[in-house]
Amino acid sequence: MAGGACVIGVDYGTLSGRAVVVAVQDGAELGSAVHEYAHAVIERELPASGARLPPQWALQDPEDYIDVLREAVPAAIAAAGIEPDQVIGIGTDFTASTPLPVLADGTPLCRLDDLRERPHAYVKLWKHHAAGAQAERINAVARERGEPWLPRYGGMISSEWEFAKGLQILEEDPEVYERMDRFVEAADWIVWQLSGRETRNTCTAGYKGIFQDGDYPSEDYLRALDEGFGNFVSEKIGGPLDPLGARAGDLTAQAAQWTGLPEGIAVAVGNVDAHVTAPAARAIQAGQMLAVMGTSTCHIMNGEELAEVPGMCGVVQGGVTPGVWGYEAGQSGVGDIFAWFADNAVPPRYHDEARAKGIDLHDHLSELAGEQEVGQHGLIALDWNNGNRSVLVDHELSGLIVGLTLSTRAEDVYRALIEATAFGTRKIIETFEASGLPVRELVVAGGLLKNPVIMQIYADVTRRPLHLIGSDQGPALGSAMHAAVAAGAYPDIYAAVDAMGKLRRDVYAPDEARADAYDALYEHYSTLHDHFGRGGDDVMHALRHIRPREVARG
Repeated sequence: MAGGACVIGVDYGTLSGRAVVVAVQDGAELGSAVHEYAHAVIERELPASGARLPPQWALQDPEDYIDVLREAVPAAIAAAGIEPDQVIGIGTDFTASTPLPVLADGTPLCRLDDLRERPHAYVKLWKHHAAGAQAERINAVARERGEPWLPRYGGMISSEWEFAKGLQILEEDPEVYERMDRFVEAADWIVWQLSGRETRNTCTAGYKGIFQDGDYPSEDYLRALDEGFGNFVSEKIGGPLDPLGARAGDLTAQAAQWTGLPEGIAVAVGNVDAHVTAPAARAIQAGQMLAVMGTSTCHIMNGEELAEVPGMCGVVQGGVTPGVWGYEAGQSGVGDIFAWFADNAVPPRYHDEARAKGIDLHDHLSELAGEQEVGQHGLIALDWNNGNRSVLVDHELSGLIVGLTLSTRAEDVYRALIEATAFGTRKIIETFEASGLPVRELVVAGGLLKNPVIMQIYADVTRRPLHLIGSDQGPALGSAMHAAVAAGAYPDIYAAVDAMGKLRRDVYAPDEARADAYDALYEHYSTLHDHFGRGGDDVMHALRHIRPREVARG
């Protein structure tokens, strides 16, 4: 490409970071590159010492994030065949809530020699669920006090979010809590590294940091949780917020050296991977629900009116696009569940068959599952292998499969797991609609849209046509679009959507006969959902509590 202005979007996922070079004029994706995190997800032991981590921990090393800038960005520029001086801005997005404790200058505590063997000095990845006890107390105290912000989060603050993770640090390693000057979302930390300026974006602050109606929870409330937690907002997370699409600052000399980009170009304010995908998929009108389907699924939707949806992850003014209420819900495990099954429960002959066909094991299982009629396997599953994010907001729940017999085969279970995640999405849609927020369209983004069996099952289960994003790099494209706005190429994200967004409509249509059959299965799913998830049977919690969850204090 000769001469045209470009922007770069960098999408930080759970296992890797991806950089994409995008043409400002029309959103054409010119080149991309991926860098796999060297430390991946730290779930079993600390890399520095080999010290074992308790169950439900999920950490990361922030140096992996810098390596994405060093490796993926230059590689994407080379793949695009452009000159670096054609790039006018860079935007980033992150999984969330993925916060880390840092010094006042942004140095992560896990880089300090005397703290690198302390688990709480590391990044807590979004799927770190070990702060469940703290989340329970956050919710209980909020209910007792009648805190007005609690209904904005469906009545539940998640163990995945900033306040639970911050309170866990205070209670389990008060020295680390005292040493951290700031507790910052990785979405904002990476922008800090790029621009040299600490910013806080409205998206993570609103959805993950309990920022509502211009303020965080009060110091009085925080002290009711723990006397030492009273400074969490004033000292650890507070500060001015920047709107999405704003210019956080200029690319520093250090970041220019990492990336090979010109010093001084625009750095966009940070964003969350699912939320930033909505503009890329042209899914920003009220009633358009975007399902970003990958390891987990986030459901994003704009609405003109404020409504309280039970079990939603949050509703934030301007949380997705300016001027409207942005809603979020989600499922904590989707692709992760399929991967767990393929990695741990599929007999060798299926692997051999897949290799003989020259295809991936997931594709092989999908083909076999896709040949079945609805209900043929005789199974119903619950999609809670990684807990339930919406609408129950309970990460102590676990997976379940009912109907197993000696004739059950791997493809039967695989299909039942796909169907369970589709039922989970239907449950979320129905909850939104029962709360006065009609879901008029269902748009899908993320890696799982490439699987036609999964997509058709979702269309049949939800009885809705599926529209698919017209990009394989939805979050990175959305980040690049915000970079274009930050650089002044477009006046706002709505104009960028018109020029750069991509959507393929009506790619999958529901089949009425299969949809009817799924209605009957969904009734059974709902019965199990309420029995195990709404207090009818506490066995899942009891089983969780048999194994230790907490780190010993001191």
